Amino acid sequence: MLDAIIILSFILAGAGIGFNGIEELPVSALQQVTNESALRWVTAGFGALIGFAIGLVVQTMYRRFERRFRALPADVLLSRAVGLVIGLLVANLMLAPIFLLPIPPEFSFLKPLAAVLGSILFSFSGITLADTHGRALLRLINPNTVETALLAEGTFKPASTKVLDTSCIIDGRIEELLNTGFVEGQILVPQFVLAELQQVADASSDIKRVRGRRGLDILNRMKEAYPDRIIIHSADYEDVPTVDAKLVRLVQEINGTLLTNDYNLNKVATVQQVPVLNINDLTQAVRPSYLPGDSLDLKILKEGKEPTQGVGYLDDGTMVVVEEGRSFVGGELQVIVTSALQTSAGRMIFARPKASMLAS
Repeated sequence: MLDAIIILSFILAGAGIGFNGIEELPVSALQQVTNESALRWVTAGFGALIGFAIGLVVQTMYRRFERRFRALPADVLLSRAVGLVIGLLVANLMLAPIFLLPIPPEFSFLKPLAAVLGSILFSFSGITLADTHGRALLRLINPNTVETALLAEGTFKPASTKVLDTSCIIDGRIEELLNTGFVEGQILVPQFVLAELQQVADASSDIKRVRGRRGLDILNRMKEAYPDRIIIHSADYEDVPTVDAKLVRLVQEINGTLLTNDYNLNKVATVQQVPVLNINDLTQAVRPSYLPGDSLDLKILKEGKEPTQGVGYLDDGTMVVVEEGRSFVGGELQVIVTSALQTSAGRMIFARPKASMLAS
């Protein structure tokens, strides 16, 4: 919408200048014009075309500036704003004596010129100084803020904003992670992710509909429990076709971190150098590590591939193959871990019954 307003404004401005610009022609030239009205509309058309071209350039520059502006951290924006204000104040104080000097009328243009140039110079100097000493300046303004002090000393890095995808919300483990306090920073849910979640909840398939409604319930609970941290973001990209591509672009623009459990999205984001936190990777990392000689209480659920093997599963889904465990199918026993194997399909543990279990 804003892009259309920018372009339309330049088109109308160009057409207006072209339509009325004919009045600036010399009188002798106007007397040679047979149809002044037609000439006005022709110049208005050329002015509109030029305005359209200028509007496209301005629109591109504005979007580039907007992306850079959004990528700046809040402390940098605040420090630059303070530097700009201080620079303008110093410019007014320094330039005030110039307006009191007696200047001949033929050089009267020097006063406004000096005011404009001085304001630009001091404003730029203020912003430059803010980039160098801005965080220390914020510390002086609010010395009681611990985070500001740590930022000024360079010993603290604030938590980045986490952007949730649809699969992460439906999965539900993010709610437990928030409750434990291991996930820091703002949690951002884009509007297009919310729309996709609603689309899943309205699907014709019963399985998809249940998953979608579960995701909406989880999101509502998180919003109620953490109203200051869960933010519904209105960002959208009409020129980007897929939700995954929109997520990657949004994370890039805000310098955030993508929170997901989608394997393919994880790979695509990693290729584009987007920080990713994969909940599945976290689950794998916090699984208990069993070493040879450890003891387990295990229920044997089925027979293994070999004649004497029995198979059971841990709470996290890890398969345990028990030698000489076939005779215990349907029952529970204590086993001793003999080895562990990590495959592309997951982890597998090999064990054998305790000697006391075999003797009984």
